[in-house]
Amino acid sequence: MARKIVVTSALPYANGPIHIGHLVEYLQTDIWVRFQKARGNLCLYFCADDTHGTPVMIRAREDGIEPEELIERVHAEHIRDFTKFSIRFDNYYSTHSEENRQFSELLYKRAVDNNSIAKRDVEQAYCVQCDMWLPDRYIRGSCPRCKAPDQYGDSCDACGGTHRPTELIEPVCANCGTEPIRRTSVHYFFKLGDYTDRLKKLIESGHTQKSVLNKLNEWFDAGLRDWDISRDGPYFGFKIPGEENKFFYVWLDAPIGYMASCKNYCDRHNLDFDKVWNSNEYELYHFIGKDIMYFHALFWPAMLISAKFKTADKLFVHGFLTVNGQKMSKSKGTFIKAETYLAHLDPQYLRYYYATKLTSGIEDIDLNFDDFITKINSDLVGKLANLASRSVPMLTKKLDGTLGRLDQKGAKLVRILQGAKEGIIADFEELNYAAAMRTISALADESNRYFDRQQPWETIKTDPEKTRATLTAAINAAKILTIYLKPVLPAYAETVERFLKIGPLGYADVDSVLEEHTIGRFERLVERVEKEKVEAMINQSKEQAPDATPDAQAASVEPIEPECSIEDFMKVDLRIAEVISAEPVEGADKLLRLQLDVGNVKKIVLAGIAKAYKPADLIGKKVVCVANLKPRKMKFGVSEGMILAAGPGDKDIFMLTVDEGAKPGQRVH
Repeated sequence: MARKIVVTSALPYANGPIHIGHLVEYLQTDIWVRFQKARGNLCLYFCADDTHGTPVMIRAREDGIEPEELIERVHAEHIRDFTKFSIRFDNYYSTHSEENRQFSELLYKRAVDNNSIAKRDVEQAYCVQCDMWLPDRYIRGSCPRCKAPDQYGDSCDACGGTHRPTELIEPVCANCGTEPIRRTSVHYFFKLGDYTDRLKKLIESGHTQKSVLNKLNEWFDAGLRDWDISRDGPYFGFKIPGEENKFFYVWLDAPIGYMASCKNYCDRHNLDFDKVWNSNEYELYHFIGKDIMYFHALFWPAMLISAKFKTADKLFVHGFLTVNGQKMSKSKGTFIKAETYLAHLDPQYLRYYYATKLTSGIEDIDLNFDDFITKINSDLVGKLANLASRSVPMLTKKLDGTLGRLDQKGAKLVRILQGAKEGIIADFEELNYAAAMRTISALADESNRYFDRQQPWETIKTDPEKTRATLTAAINAAKILTIYLKPVLPAYAETVERFLKIGPLGYADVDSVLEEHTIGRFERLVERVEKEKVEAMINQSKEQAPDATPDAQAASVEPIEPECSIEDFMKVDLRIAEVISAEPVEGADKLLRLQLDVGNVKKIVLAGIAKAYKPADLIGKKVVCVANLKPRKMKFGVSEGMILAAGPGDKDIFMLTVDEGAKPGQRVH
């Protein structure tokens, strides 16, 4: 009997773009969901943008727009990136929704009815300059334990200790740099400790991986503390019923967004929400990162238990992404936005590479770019796609595209591939994708060896029907491998289905053999990874790397560089230059190649203004050029100078231009 399954991923925050670290979770989840659907199970995948909280409010304020406009824009950007990576949600919603408000108030009311809510005074940091209460991540200061400078208000990166914002030494507001004051306010708390025994029973029943239990037991041993579920205004979120300027903390309504997304889907598809979400007829699984275990393994199930809602059957917890063995780095260009990746590389590469790394554990996975290039070119291109690219064109060109019947050797190969099905299914089910990929790669090796031993390029000259049998076996092998890969590479599988002229493949089709069937013309499945494209992606990420922390996102002013003397400044020779020609630089989204007339001297300048100016509009413009700048060898050529321009970047760059009457080469003072 087919299973009925509901799956969620953690909600991406509506304060910034999706990056390759986020994609670990969404690709892991999407692969599992697609696998379940390929098995014939009903599997519904729900997610949403996490839209509330101080960072969203501040970001919108900086952009001069309302928070609702910001989250709507980011929502569209997130959907765009997920879609291009073939991440297919059944519903991708928003926590800023009426369904989410109603569920938040319902869970809160039931907690009140259960005597699980307490009120007490809390001393907090308040920034008079910004006129706002400061969340933990908006306060910076020295650690009270190890004295490390520039630490957040809740934890220290240097010693790993935790603390309260009021314990920081010399604290400052991360947004404006002003020292905050302390104010007292009444806050609402959920009595988490009252649920200790019920949470322990849930965890011990197999609620998550065994590797997570030790960390959870540490929290149990330390004692579960009451959870502050309120924030004072100004705050972007849902008001607490009966209050005018107090709001639900974002972490209360964020996981409730799973339920809201499901409810929205059920209402639109005439389904019973209580049956889908809250009955044993459907299994329920949450995919999360290990950094939010506390919320999902303790706070969230306690709220559900309080409100008499079903808790998840299991939490699937994963580790973080490192790049080349280190944390993602802006300066090294390894903090890569999904949008930047897509501008340079095929999303199938990352889907496959992550699959070769992901297991059921919570260890971090590493994206090593040398290994990435090798694995894609060797496994995906050289083994898997290679089998189809060698056999399908030969059949269509030499044998009218018609499959024959399997001979004895071909049937043996197909049985070997079919025999691996249950093991591959078990590995996917248990999230051991890396093991499944190793098995599939080994089967591709076996299939290519068969092809090489049969030498169809030779037998076609003397025995066309033997060749047809060989190609029939090879194409059936390619079909089976495609079925196994389909959860990982849906676009690849769709292409194979198209040129084989067959319907959507599922795991039930592993056991069927394609014989005496006419196929279509071969289509390219995947191209080799070019190292130059990887390098271009990294270089672009160095230029466009987003700020990863809320305080950095909130900062609007770059730090001032070290002082230079007036003597240093006087060495700069500024001259009037006329733009003789302007053209795009191939492979560089931001650069234009300008030829400048600087009096009697011609210079080539690579200028990062392509987003702001069209080349044709620049011809004849008089600009200011740093004429004595030492030529710099760049990836896209040598730049012999610099034109003066200012602005935050992209389309908002403004060149310094001068009167048309100015003469090229004239000095600017």
